[in-house]
Amino acid sequence: MSEVTLTALRASLEGTIPSEIATCDADGIPNVSVISDVHYVDAEHVAISYQFFSKTRANILVNPRATVLLKHPQTCAQHRLHLHYLRTESEGGLFEAMKAKLAGIASHEGMAGVFRLLGADVYKVIRIDTVRPDQLPAPLPRTPLLAALRQTLARLAAARDLDSLIACLMEQLAAEFQMPHVMLLMSDAGGERLYTVASHGYPESGVGAEILPGQGVIGVAARERTPIRIAHATRDYLYGRAIRDALRASPLAHRLETEIPLPGLGHSASQIALPLLQEGRLLGILYAESPEEGRFGYDEEDALAILAGHLAEAICRLSGETEEATPPAGTARPLDSGAPLVIRHYAADDSVFVEDEYVIKGVAGSILWLLLGEYAKGGRTEFSNKELRLSPQIRLPEFSENLEARLILLRKRLAERCRHIALDKAGRGRVRLVLARPVQLIEAEA
Repeated sequence: MSEVTLTALRASLEGTIPSEIATCDADGIPNVSVISDVHYVDAEHVAISYQFFSKTRANILVNPRATVLLKHPQTCAQHRLHLHYLRTESEGGLFEAMKAKLAGIASHEGMAGVFRLLGADVYKVIRIDTVRPDQLPAPLPRTPLLAALRQTLARLAAARDLDSLIACLMEQLAAEFQMPHVMLLMSDAGGERLYTVASHGYPESGVGAEILPGQGVIGVAARERTPIRIAHATRDYLYGRAIRDALRASPLAHRLETEIPLPGLGHSASQIALPLLQEGRLLGILYAESPEEGRFGYDEEDALAILAGHLAEAICRLSGETEEATPPAGTARPLDSGAPLVIRHYAADDSVFVEDEYVIKGVAGSILWLLLGEYAKGGRTEFSNKELRLSPQIRLPEFSENLEARLILLRKRLAERCRHIALDKAGRGRVRLVLARPVQLIEAEA
């Protein structure tokens, strides 16, 4: 019989069936307790949730050896882990991943507000014993993830610009990975906030919606630079209406006019967020959710983590497009038909309103205001990405991919909200402003 590996037992580490841990005190007196979460760290280590100072906790501090009984939720197999306690982590990626997972388990068990993670106790796995082999066949995977990953990576490698890369990603996640509810968010300068550049499977795209680091599954994954996965619905990590209702009742209610709602399911039972990292720098977050409990397991996390790594490389590769050697003139005849569109700009946050309807703010807002200003001065409609990147008026953050991502955001937002204004590609590394009516620009006071 081949030796059992910890990686092969990950389905038993989802918390679906509670595990038991046995420890001994300094005098050798044993104690057995039920534990909420045994978490896979790597092929040689697990972490166990530390929620309160129990007999188990007291025992391992004086006698660092323990055994844990795992039960597979589908095959009914049982395995015993022989462990040696190493350390306790009370912050960082591992702690936050376990905290989110535990919140889902607690909600599923009707113990929300009772389970509270104090630390992640890390153990080295010394040996694995098979107590009872499989009694039932393992279920077939819902999606052939390796084939889906291979197909998706090939399609992403063929993308010629950031816009087509993102569109391809959304299509592949729905078609190949069978994940119909997904979002891609990009990171602002210094990781101070995340903004939505694409989504799939929601009534409203939510393009331009923002999340702060630490807020929900997405924000925690961004702050800790680590995957965060929840298998059961929990109020601790919900987005959307609850946040807006709280804001509406606060002194900050006036800010709602410039807040774009984040898209999301009415009942999100499973969530997963993967950071896009390039040499330790956070580029963004890939997020998926499902109304089905337990939709995302360790295998989905592995596949999406590989995808996120390739996606980060592709974003960097496709950012900063080379301009065409001979760009077109890029001017248009003044529009003299129709009433002027009244467009207001607020310099405090670069928010732009068209006919009193909020459109966009931040860097994307400053880009739109610059384009409109150049048109108003001389009828100019075409611009190079290079000149936008270098413009002091836009105050673009340090990293170049921020421009391409914001141009995509701005184009989509205009398509959704402004039928008289559009932003088109005018060739490689160039954009074209398209207006259907004259414009009246107003620099408004705060």
